[in-house]
Amino acid sequence: MRVAVVENMRNTGLGALARALDEAGAEIEWFRVWQDGILPQNMSDHDALVVLGGEQSALDDEAHPYLPELARLARRFGDAGKAVLGICLGSQILARAYGADNLLGAAREFGWHRIGVTAEGRMDPLLSALGGEFTIFEWHADTFTLPESAVRLATSPVAENQAFRIGRAVYGTQFHFEADTSVVEEWKADFPETIARIAPGWLENHAELAARHGDAADAAGLAIARAWVSLIERQEIVMLSQASA
Repeated sequence: MRVAVVENMRNTGLGALARALDEAGAEIEWFRVWQDGILPQNMSDHDALVVLGGEQSALDDEAHPYLPELARLARRFGDAGKAVLGICLGSQILARAYGADNLLGAAREFGWHRIGVTAEGRMDPLLSALGGEFTIFEWHADTFTLPESAVRLATSPVAENQAFRIGRAVYGTQFHFEADTSVVEEWKADFPETIARIAPGWLENHAELAARHGDAADAAGLAIARAWVSLIERQEIVMLSQASA
């Protein structure tokens, strides 16, 4: 299993998703576009695509000229039936790729929050194990309208479109399910000035908040990660079946 991971900002981290990919024996190839702007060139080299978060907006083409091509790449992976995952900024790029509107500065959330699962989400492979709601980590200011072809899987009062699916295995999550407590600790250490500015008091209360919400969020995040990775495995089985037919 070969997975391309596009990192839009330094020190993003895969957290729970790294564990799920490791369990599945996945080979990960990193594309650190914040550094060199280089994206996967041959879609056949990878079975799945992950687009991670970042501080830029999904429309910041002037400062990040690779963004339009990344949106097109995600669409090509999805149209080919491959598993695609967009997290936070990645979900906003996916929304752009599928014709939705990006809403800049319209939905600020930071920290652990409760997310509601829709009726469709409770039947979807990604979230079906989580019941009607779950706790997960958020860090975003932007959001998006739901792509016309998408199914809304999760929602919150601040950002209506917290998770969606397009087709078989194209998923966007506005929340950071990959950000387990160890990743949050790293972000706390790497970006203290930013966190202090957008969430006054959070750094001082981090230990208490982590003790209250961390275990539940870690469990939910790992369940989501494993569920998405299992869809890559099913796609490989489909490809092998087609080849042997």
